[in-house]
Amino acid sequence: MKLSALIIFFFIIASFSYSIADEKLKIIKVLNDTKNLQFNFEQITSKKTESGKCIIVFPNKLVCYYNNKDKKELIINNRIIAITQKRYNKSFFYPLSKTNFINILSKNELINVIQKGDILINDYINIVFINKEGSKTLIRFDKEDFHLAGWISKDQYNNEIIFKMNIISINQFVDDKIFRLPEKTRQQN
Repeated sequence: MKLSALIIFFFIIASFSYSIADEKLKIIKVLNDTKNLQFNFEQITSKKTESGKCIIVFPNKLVCYYNNKDKKELIINNRIIAITQKRYNKSFFYPLSKTNFINILSKNELINVIQKGDILINDYINIVFINKEGSKTLIRFDKEDFHLAGWISKDQYNNEIIFKMNIISINQFVDDKIFRLPEKTRQQN
């Protein structure tokens, strides 16, 4: 009796482990087939909600146009992040290496995170990533199509950021000109 219970227990554990590994492999396959994503987003930070449209081109390129009165734009081009408020003609520059974007916008880094990270499944498949400084990020993937669906992280002020994605198109032509950074003669950080 004890032997059969032990066998059933190990079968359940093995099936669960296989299911998690299978989910990760499906995510990695979809990611490897993805060159770019165009999507609408909703970003929630400290009870402030912003929305807009973004385009990711792997590796390390992202542009987001916010639907707000400041005409905010975020551009990532390889190693630099530029946040521009067109209404005020101000741009702020940050190194990509100081953010969790470095682990999301590089396929190699993202695949490494997926392979090593813990997995939590609820409404999404969540990969738990803890960086060198101990900051935790949940990178979310859709349970149906295994595409990137967003992330939950903390900003430099320890505010939680929830970033939700609604994919519009995959692997469409993207003009590289949209990733040109603004002139650095404006304000810098």
